[in-house]
Order: sequence, then C-alpha cells, then structure tokens
Amino acid sequence: MDMDMDMWKYFGITHTDHTVMNPMSLAKTRELIDLLHLPDGARVLDVGCGKAEFLCLVAERYKVTGMGLDLSAITFKEARKNVAARELTDRIELLNMDGGKYEPDQEESLDMASCIGASWVYQGHQRTLKALSKMVKPGGLVLVGEPFWKIAPDPEYLRLTEQEADAYEPHPNNVQIGVDLGLTFLYSVVSSDDDWDRYEGLQWQAAERYATAHPDDPDVEVLLRTMRKNRDAYLRWGRDCLGWAMYLFRKP
Repeated sequence: MDMDMDMWKYFGITHTDHTVMNPMSLAKTRELIDLLHLPDGARVLDVGCGKAEFLCLVAERYKVTGMGLDLSAITFKEARKNVAARELTDRIELLNMDGGKYEPDQEESLDMASCIGASWVYQGHQRTLKALSKMVKPGGLVLVGEPFWKIAPDPEYLRLTEQEADAYEPHPNNVQIGVDLGLTFLYSVVSSDDDWDRYEGLQWQAAERYATAHPDDPDVEVLLRTMRKNRDAYLRWGRDCLGWAMYLFRKP
C-alpha cells in the first residue's frame, strides 16, 4: 500500500475491532476448525497470525501446541494479550518476525501449517502452498486464506486499489494450484457478502472513531483519505468482484 503513513499503524487502527483479521465469520472459522481432526500433541504453525485468534481457537479445540508469527509490532502486542487472556501461554509461542524468514527445526515436522490472508509473505498463493507443504509431515494439513476474483475486476477498481488483474485467480484456480502441487484438496469455506460487509465496515468506523479521538495525530488525514478511497472502491466494485476463501489441503 503506497501511502505516507506506516502500513502497520494503518492496519492496526482499522482492524481495532476485528477478532479475526480477515473477511470470515467466527462461526465459519470454528466450523472449519472442527473439521481439522488434529491428533493430541500436534504441532501447528500460523504465519501472519494477526491477533492469534485462529491459534487460540485451535488450541482450545485440540490438545496441540502452536506457534504464531507476525511482523506487525502493533498486532503482535494484541496477539500476546489475547493468548495470555485465554491462559494459553504454555501452549502457544509467538514471534514478532517476518514469517517468510522462519524455518522450523526440521522440514516435514509439523502437523499443520497455515497462512490465512497473508500470502504476500511468500509472494503469492502458489509459493505459500509450496512453503507450507515443505514444513508439514506426510498426512499433515496445509491451510491458506486467499482472495479470488468472482468476476473480472473493473480497470478503475484496479487503479484505485493499486492492484493487478493477475494478483488473484478465480476460486476454482486457487484449488487447482494446490492440486497441481501434489496436495489433496479437502475443503473450502467462502466468505459471504455479509462477512465482507462486516470486515470492511468495521474498518471504516474504527478509522473515523480514531480520527475523532486523535485530532492532533499527523497521520489522521492520510488515514481517512486511504480508508475512504478503499471504502468507495469496495462499495462501487469490490463487493461484486472480490471474494475470499479458506482452503484446506492434506499433504500425501
């Protein structure tokens, strides 16, 4: 995102009210977690873990240990508070780092590796699946969250959001990319319009509320300008053309 403001500060402010920092409802996220069937003692990694809500939900559902990686210092603080409040510090370790630089103690050692809405860490969906699949043992799970085009995006939408048409694929292609890498596709869950509206709307009101409460912050002008540009692009085009899903694969 090209703007005269720290990117992590922008996302930290606009995602103040988000529990999971992606356009998926908690109900659908929990439903997916129920389908993981992780064994006792499983080791789980979440790259770009945000506030660590997904890791906490997994650890509350299964007897597993987890590690979460996130580059944002602002979000990392929220993740630590979340893990501590859930009394999961003995089972979830958090590292404030670039997930793309993380390497497990040994390859093929994890029971599940996930990267939900942060494929930029590995420069795209395919590379994310490749990187995660190297970390999990045979029979282990790879879980990613990725946007997809519902219809071809309008050129004006791409211009306003500073994206390229080839940044994302249609929904079936996101599945096929994993299959072509030799992964077994198990399940996907797709965000609804309501999921998207909540995800986007929480950002708008959080930014407006912050601006009112911090009128002397020199970043307020660019915060509101960027948020309102993204808001208008979403309402005019993005709601119709951009989808989002979580894709679950198994490594043979």
